[in-house]
Amino acid sequence: MPKFPGSPGVHALARLTPVISALRAGTKLARIYYSRGKHPQVWNQFRYFGPLNSRWDHHTLSAAGAPKKQPRAVYYAARDAQTCLAEVFQATRRIDRVFQAPWLVVFETQATLDLLDLSGDFTTRMGASMAIHSGSRGRARGWARDLYDAYPEVQGILYAASMAGGAPAMAFNERALKLAFFPAQPLFHRSLSDDVLLDPLKHAAHELGYALR
Repeated sequence: MPKFPGSPGVHALARLTPVISALRAGTKLARIYYSRGKHPQVWNQFRYFGPLNSRWDHHTLSAAGAPKKQPRAVYYAARDAQTCLAEVFQATRRIDRVFQAPWLVVFETQATLDLLDLSGDFTTRMGASMAIHSGSRGRARGWARDLYDAYPEVQGILYAASMAGGAPAMAFNERALKLAFFPAQPLFHRSLSDDVLLDPLKHAAHELGYALR
């Protein structure tokens, strides 16, 4: 059996006792988002269009097998900015401060959220492995859809960021919005092109072995 097979299906997963981690209210999270491009966003906006190429998009496809706007939505974040940089810019290994106008936001959660914890041995018990964090993204999205349906009590997934040494990262689903997830204002909010961030970005790029534009 391959280390990272496809999901066994919603019913098989629902028979398992999941590992749930509580993300406490008052937790500081970081996120990098694009304010321009095909899918521009603001700092506290979930993405209802999908699935795109992101690993944990739990969106369903249209009848034609294409991404679509729908009630399901996702929001990616991490405990620190360097993890966000590692994940967002992994395809090119270059932190691009300009293309599609990326912004960094840091905020404090306003509610305690229950996350399905895929950072430990539950990944093995459910039929996958830690390869779910670095293997085929399309296959991982199949798991994300089934996990969303199998565990309707959770507001997202806690996963190990493969480009940041397994650092904790989160993919929240739209259920989090029912719990007043966001504060009125973030703690920090700057464009990556802001000179205030230049030195921190140079440091992060050096630590990650990424280029910086």
